[in-house]
Amino acid sequence: MKSTKIKIAMVGQKHVLSNEGGVEKVVREISTRLVKRGYEIICYDRRTKHVMDSDERVPNLSEYQGVKIESCFTIDKKGLAAVTSSFFATIKILFSDADVVHYHAEGPAAMLPIIKFFSKKRIVVTIHGLDWKREKWKNGFSSKYIKFGERMTAKYADEIIVLSDNVKQYFKENYKRTTHFIPNGVSKPIIVPCDSISKKFDLKKDNYFLFLGRIVPEKGIHYLIDAYNQIETDKKLVIAGGASDTNEYFQTLIDKSQKNKNIIFTGFVQGKELEELYSNAFVYVLPSDLEGMPLSLLEAMSYGNCCLTSDIEECSTVIENHGITFEKGNIRNLSRTLQELSDDIDFVQQIKNDTVQFILKKYNWNDVVEKTLELYRG
Repeated sequence: MKSTKIKIAMVGQKHVLSNEGGVEKVVREISTRLVKRGYEIICYDRRTKHVMDSDERVPNLSEYQGVKIESCFTIDKKGLAAVTSSFFATIKILFSDADVVHYHAEGPAAMLPIIKFFSKKRIVVTIHGLDWKREKWKNGFSSKYIKFGERMTAKYADEIIVLSDNVKQYFKENYKRTTHFIPNGVSKPIIVPCDSISKKFDLKKDNYFLFLGRIVPEKGIHYLIDAYNQIETDKKLVIAGGASDTNEYFQTLIDKSQKNKNIIFTGFVQGKELEELYSNAFVYVLPSDLEGMPLSLLEAMSYGNCCLTSDIEECSTVIENHGITFEKGNIRNLSRTLQELSDDIDFVQQIKNDTVQFILKKYNWNDVVEKTLELYRG
């Protein structure tokens, strides 16, 4: 096949233009690069409101940088959005001239048998993480549906992409299925000074620890707040991100923080505020119990941050010896590490000095696209 003849359909993202989650960023980065190489890409997006910011308006475009965008009917309720949007996307794709269908995540991939049984299109699935382990999907129909999508992926996908060795081993042990490890990438950002975050939150360069991500239990933010409350420091703690169907959990974090005026919740951030937060943090902290491939960690390192993460494999293999880890879920260990970093500015700066060069070389979007194309071509 010539590259100009291959047509690829992307399914599983909310809005390809959104910064709401990792899947959206991955689809956008891969799709725009593929278009530049002569491939035709259609992204079948969900027709939903922004989960973490109801005031956020994603532009209703039919095309973005050459990538075609088609919205699919969606029942905008927890547990039904992914099911309905991926079903209608799959039906549209079935009757399209797409050569390759690329599903993102286990839930949307539950629909891939429709493509497998009624067409000769090539099917590729990216497992961004074992989603059935996430707190909000652990029980009931959602968990069973996601597990079903996982089984359909293992049985019928032509190729499976995973983002960590843990998941690669999981598919090998549970399904005897070979997968391909292709991590996410990251681009070199522009470092910007404090401006809007100074006016809005009274933040200055290197005077805050930063967590940036979705406000969900598996991110371990409760550990971070408990640990921070036990240290003596003039550094603030910034919790940046929106709640994703987890308002009760968000309220517990507010309750934990109410006696400490140095803990700041920014809500969902993007654009200039996001860039400023990354650019000026003292230390970026990711205390997760569960991750797929943490794009926020790659981004934090690309901004030259000293990063402190839990010692789960998905984080520790990213930072290698260019960051610090603590024992997952160990508040005392996390507290002690935060105190040591707060007291040793020179050590933090030492970590920062070579982080950018390391991460940009190790995780490159062009490499990701090349490896993905190999799977598309078969």
